[in-house]
Amino acid sequence: MHCADTHAPQTSQRGWLVLLCTSRLLQGMIVTAYSGVLPFMRDDWQMTAAQAGSIQSAWHVGYMSSLFAVGLLADRYGPHRIFVGGGAIGAAAALAFALFAHDHRSALLLYGLAGLCAGASYTPGLQLLSLNAGPAVRGRAMGLFLGAASMGYALSLAVVAGFSVVAHWRTGLLVAAGCTVMGVLLAVLALRRMQPPAPRIAGAPREGVLQALNATVRDRPAMAGNWAYAFHCWELMALWAWLPAYLMASSRGGASAWPAAGIALAAFAHLVSVFGSVVGGAASDRLGRARVMMIATLASLSLSFAFGWMWTWPLWALAAMAALYNLLAIADSSVYSTALADVVAPHRLGVAFSVRSVMGFGAGALSPWVFGLALDWGQARFGFGSTYAWVAAWSSVGLGALLGPWMIVRFARLSADQRGSAGAPR
Repeated sequence: MHCADTHAPQTSQRGWLVLLCTSRLLQGMIVTAYSGVLPFMRDDWQMTAAQAGSIQSAWHVGYMSSLFAVGLLADRYGPHRIFVGGGAIGAAAALAFALFAHDHRSALLLYGLAGLCAGASYTPGLQLLSLNAGPAVRGRAMGLFLGAASMGYALSLAVVAGFSVVAHWRTGLLVAAGCTVMGVLLAVLALRRMQPPAPRIAGAPREGVLQALNATVRDRPAMAGNWAYAFHCWELMALWAWLPAYLMASSRGGASAWPAAGIALAAFAHLVSVFGSVVGGAASDRLGRARVMMIATLASLSLSFAFGWMWTWPLWALAAMAALYNLLAIADSSVYSTALADVVAPHRLGVAFSVRSVMGFGAGALSPWVFGLALDWGQARFGFGSTYAWVAAWSSVGLGALLGPWMIVRFARLSADQRGSAGAPR
C-alpha cells in the first residue's frame, strides 16, 4: 500500500489507499448478503431455484444500471462527489432491503433497488485510484481495492452465517447494511487525504455524453477488453450467487451437523480470493495485462466445467476447490479495470467504465438466473440429490464464458497496435 501512496501525486497524503479500501470493504458487504441468506429465504418462502436466482439477478440489473449512471455523473461532476453522495444513497437502500423484504416479490424489488443505488462505491472509486496511483503501481492499487471488496464479501457471508444460526437471517442482513453506513463515513475521510479535484480550465470544451459514448464504442481496444470483461462477469457473478447454496446443499447431504457450514466455507473461499485480486493486479504490472487475464480465465473456465462433478466429494475437499475456483475467477478482475484505464483517455474514463459495466453486469445479471433454470431442469430430470443436476448448472457457467479467451487475444493485439500507432512518427 505504501508503494501506491509514494507514487501518487504530491498532493495526496499517506493513508488514502488504506481508507479507500476499507470503505470499499464495508460498502461491499451488502453484495453477498443475499447469497448468504439464499438457502434460508428459499426454505422460508418456498421459492424455486429460478425464483431464488432471480433476486440476485435483480441486484445485478440494478447494479449495472447504477454503474452506467455514476460513470457518466463522475465524468461531469467529479468522482469525489459521486463516491460519497451516491454511497450514502446506497446505504439507505441496503437498510430498506434488510428491514422490509418479506417475500419473493418484495425481495426482488428491494434488492434490485439496493443494487440500483450501490454503484457509487465502485466505478468512482476506480477513477479515484487512477487519479492518485501512478501507472507503474496502478495494477497493484486496483488489486488491493478489489481485494478489499472480496474481504467484505467474505465477512458478509460469515456474519450472515453466524446470525442465521444464533438468531435469524434478517439480523445478519441488518448488520451487513449497517456496515455500508460505516463505509460511507470512511469514504469522507479517504477523500480528505487524496488530491483534490482538478479545476476545470475556463473556456475548455466539454465533451458531451453522446460524443464520449460514441468515442468509447468506436474504441476497438477498449471494447475488446469490455467484451472479455462481460464473459468474465458471467462466470464470476454466477459463482458468487450460488456457491453458498451449493456448499450448503453438499454439507446437508453429508455428515456435517452444522447447517450453515456451506455458507461459512463460501466465506472462506471469498477470503482466499483477496489474495487472487492482489497478486493478479501486481502480476499484471510485471507480466502484462493480457497475459494475466488469459492465464486466470483458462484456469477458472476449467473449474467451471469440473465443479459440478465434485458434488459427492468430502466437504473439506469441495471447500478447498471452491477456494481455488474463487481465487482464479477473481484474479483478473482488477486487471480488466487497469487495462481499460491504460487504453482510454482520462476525460472519458468514467463513460468507458459505464459501458463496461452495462456489458459486464448485464451478463452477470443473467447468469445466476440461467444457473437456477439449469438446476431446476436438472433436478426435475435427474432428481434433487443428483450430481448431474449440479453438473448442468455449473456447465451453464462455463458455456456462457467460453468466448472470453478469444476477446483477450483480440484486446492484446489491438492495444499493441494502438501503442505502435501512438509511437509512430507523424
